Amino acid sequence: MRIVVPLKAVPDLVEEIELSDDGTDIDREYLKFVLNEWDDQALEEALLIKDAGGADVVAVALADDPDIDQALYTAIAKGADSAVKIDRSADDDTPADTHARAAAFAAYLKDNPADLVITGVQAPDDLDGQLPPALAAHLGQPHASVVVSVEPNGGKVRVRQEFSGGRGADLEMALPAVVGLQAARQTPRYAPVSKVRQAQQAGGLTEAAIQPLDSQPPLTVRRMYVPESTSHAEMLDGEPEEVADKIIALLRGRGLVKE
Repeated sequence: MRIVVPLKAVPDLVEEIELSDDGTDIDREYLKFVLNEWDDQALEEALLIKDAGGADVVAVALADDPDIDQALYTAIAKGADSAVKIDRSADDDTPADTHARAAAFAAYLKDNPADLVITGVQAPDDLDGQLPPALAAHLGQPHASVVVSVEPNGGKVRVRQEFSGGRGADLEMALPAVVGLQAARQTPRYAPVSKVRQAQQAGGLTEAAIQPLDSQPPLTVRRMYVPESTSHAEMLDGEPEEVADKIIALLRGRGLVKE
């Protein structure tokens, strides 16, 4: 079984994020980028399938994603058999939206077919969850998203979907198929720095040039806004006993403490 796991680099949310001058995007110039956490879950699920019954796991990513080499080398250090950087021949530096990414990955997969594609269900800088279904539509393959378990079963794959309210569903799909993963069956494994360096020294990244399929941008961002700050917090100073008395007084004043 050949499993392809598309990866994406996203801004590290611990960084201080500012808007661009035109207010339509975040300022990416000085940001640090890390692997999308949902894609890390997808990689772990693929590696669990490999551990259980054998599979060829291939991590793929767009070459124009910032700091993507580190994520790909880390994927190899964790157990991926190979890693591919896809050159989509972008005409500008505009980050690829979800639909452009789906078109690029689909173009690669048409020339390099996979039995199963497992990708993160979303990313913190899109949150629309459209990559898995858009990719499946390009490939003409069955698809399931918000998945928390993937198990091959002959020429099919069984998946468990997670819904709100604690409900779930077990589905069976014919292969090839595309899965949007919400969470792997276990916490993503850790890759020691020494193994990542070994992967870097081995130079295991492959480059693939593709001609992206046609895609239409799903939306246009007209304006982004910084959340408004408020001043409702009140800091209480003093010794612990004094602060406790002030808290009790506040609660009594609001009728939250009964005598």
